Amino acid sequence: MVLRVGVLGCGAAGLSALRHLSARPAVFQCVGFEQSSKIGGTWRYTDKTGIDTNGLPVQTSMYKNLRTNIPKEVMAYPDFQFPEDWPSFMDHPQVLKYLENYADKHELHKYIKFNTKVDNVEPLSSDNRTGWKIDYSSVDCTDQSQSTDFDALIICTGHYSVPLMPKLDGLDDFKGLIIHSHDYRYPEIFDGKKVVCLGGAASGQDICLDICKNAEMVTLSHNKPLIQSPLPDNIKQQPGIEKVKANSVVYKDGAEEECDALLLCTGYRYSFPYLSENCGIEIIEERITPLYKHIVNAKFNTMSFIGMCKIICPFPQFDSQVKFVLSTLDGTQKLPTPEEMSAEIEEDYQNRLGEGLPHRYAHFMGPKQWDYNDSLAELAGFTPIPRAIQKLYNEVHRTRVLDLPNYKTKQYRITGEDTYEVVSA
Repeated sequence: MVLRVGVLGCGAAGLSALRHLSARPAVFQCVGFEQSSKIGGTWRYTDKTGIDTNGLPVQTSMYKNLRTNIPKEVMAYPDFQFPEDWPSFMDHPQVLKYLENYADKHELHKYIKFNTKVDNVEPLSSDNRTGWKIDYSSVDCTDQSQSTDFDALIICTGHYSVPLMPKLDGLDDFKGLIIHSHDYRYPEIFDGKKVVCLGGAASGQDICLDICKNAEMVTLSHNKPLIQSPLPDNIKQQPGIEKVKANSVVYKDGAEEECDALLLCTGYRYSFPYLSENCGIEIIEERITPLYKHIVNAKFNTMSFIGMCKIICPFPQFDSQVKFVLSTLDGTQKLPTPEEMSAEIEEDYQNRLGEGLPHRYAHFMGPKQWDYNDSLAELAGFTPIPRAIQKLYNEVHRTRVLDLPNYKTKQYRITGEDTYEVVSA
């Protein structure tokens, strides 16, 4: 029996799913659903923000000058490397070109319904291994809905599209510019301004470096340990924001600072508006439940999610997660019972809380990603990600901590399963 599998979203995660599904036509028949007219997801840059030409929210959060913060040597799908003559730290047009080349090589476009919005997803029964009904429509003609049934669904719509807006006392009273990083495109909007950037994670750090050449002063406001790396003279650090006034902010240490703009690098929400309540998926303060291995819907194990983990080496992990899912669908591995999966989900969550991680870090990986990736490979019986990827990823993190403004000037090369080298600095 050939299983019909629907893939929702055709960015990097969805393309990986289609690549592995389409490679096994005797087992799987696949259809991809993509809201835009082309593949690439968040890697497809546009100057537009807010609403697109079809009246739908702009999905991408890409800004004009973005370069990757991990090198191409660790970022590639395992079976498809980036061109050797490209720099280790690429700009976003290069990453998009890579994804287009990947799709072309595996002839993936023929499986994708472009300009197609998924309106609703329903399980076909209450059985754990149920099928699924997808209602969908053209983005420019939403009143003419169609439906198709599938044996399984793989959700690949990402989590960089719906801004997580902070709840700040007085934010509505601020008279200057307020912009979330989702809508940030180019630094010229901050010419001569005093900017407070809220959020000290990777995107906040990178965007501060992007805008400091235009802004008069940039204050990076966050609750993390202070960045120890040298920073440009017009970037300084302050604690998180306690409240906002008309022309200033008050930090948690009581200090007050005048500013012209607030840049909110406060992350994104998980959002699956097309999933009906009957799908059994809940999002509670950025924790998706019940996801076994952060992938499989424990209530309906023919629904899976790719790319929900945060702070990861993305494309290799997407590839591993997809292989894991296919092993559950083709019978290579037998999933635990729903009760057993729920117990493991809760154990993982409680372990995180026990380590001092906040609730919203339910899908945070960071250093955890390597053991996690290895566990997927062991359960599904595929070759794990080479140890050299982990070693180089960790080295880049170390270098970033020491020299945030300049770490992207280095060039690397993988030299073996367990080794890499610095080509130039």
